[in-house]
Amino acid sequence: MVLENDLLLRVARGEKTERTPVWLMRQAGRILPEYRAVRERLSGFVELVQTPELAAAVTIQPVDILEVDAAIIFSDILVIPEAMGLAYEMAEKKGPFFPETIKTEEQAERLRTVVPEEDLAYVIEAIKITKKELNGRVPLIGFAGAPWTIFCYMVEGQGSKTFSKARAMLYKNPDLAIRLLNKITESTVRYLKAQIKAGADLVQLFDSWAGILPPDLYQQFSLTFIEKVCQAIDEVPFTVFAKGAYFARKAIGKLPCQTVGLDWNMDIAESRELVGMDKTLQGNLDPCVLYGSYDQIKKATQNMLDQFGPYRHIANLGHGVYPDTDPDKVRCFIDTVKTHSF
Repeated sequence: MVLENDLLLRVARGEKTERTPVWLMRQAGRILPEYRAVRERLSGFVELVQTPELAAAVTIQPVDILEVDAAIIFSDILVIPEAMGLAYEMAEKKGPFFPETIKTEEQAERLRTVVPEEDLAYVIEAIKITKKELNGRVPLIGFAGAPWTIFCYMVEGQGSKTFSKARAMLYKNPDLAIRLLNKITESTVRYLKAQIKAGADLVQLFDSWAGILPPDLYQQFSLTFIEKVCQAIDEVPFTVFAKGAYFARKAIGKLPCQTVGLDWNMDIAESRELVGMDKTLQGNLDPCVLYGSYDQIKKATQNMLDQFGPYRHIANLGHGVYPDTDPDKVRCFIDTVKTHSF
């Protein structure tokens, strides 16, 4: 299917475009009253993720309401550990919680390697429905969590400022850590390939907890496995977003991916020099800018765009949009990107 708006894909491939494309991480979610109206009819977040028709509907909402240049499938990175046999719960305002965590070789051995068409059929079906409903208007982004980030939740059991249990395993039992990371990596590759087969035009790997590791351990226990995923996915453009991994930007730039996401603390000029000119950069406005006035948002967005320049940049925030952000402020950011001239 020929896309009406293929700006995102063209920029990811390094082609020149008439303007900078824009979308937002977590654009499908609580910032939109239309999303909250859907959620109120359900038992919770997990039910929405696992109901393909509704997941597709909320995926498309930002395209209709905010007029972003891409949709990203509404799902969660933690569907992978659940499909592997480690169920999670999503507590409102508290985040994910795993009643059981991985502590031993025996527990890791019991985990399945994911068969996406069976274990994650609801995500695959949601992608197919979304593609049909979008009807070529904009690209659809698929995604997964990076192996290290998924490992963190499977070992720690919940979100943490330090993930000390997960990090401790790297020292106490590195063989178990590597065995678990390899199993997560294989499941992730299968999952992303299934998303692409179902219709995803681009995929992104989120390494949300990249910044909690020292550089040597990040290379050994995260980047090694991200590289394996990148090498396996060559059907569509691939984005790596490693939050907080400012020390690894040069190494990430050497990965076989097309786009590198930057968080809001990463200097743009320095990142371009470290990553190189042959990659597209994505980001990286501070999400808190959207709490400012409309004038502040416009000025900050224009300043960001001028620093990135007109080529090989996908405009985004440096992390997901926060749930209490005013949708009109989000629209101001999007409109500023669309009307900016270099």
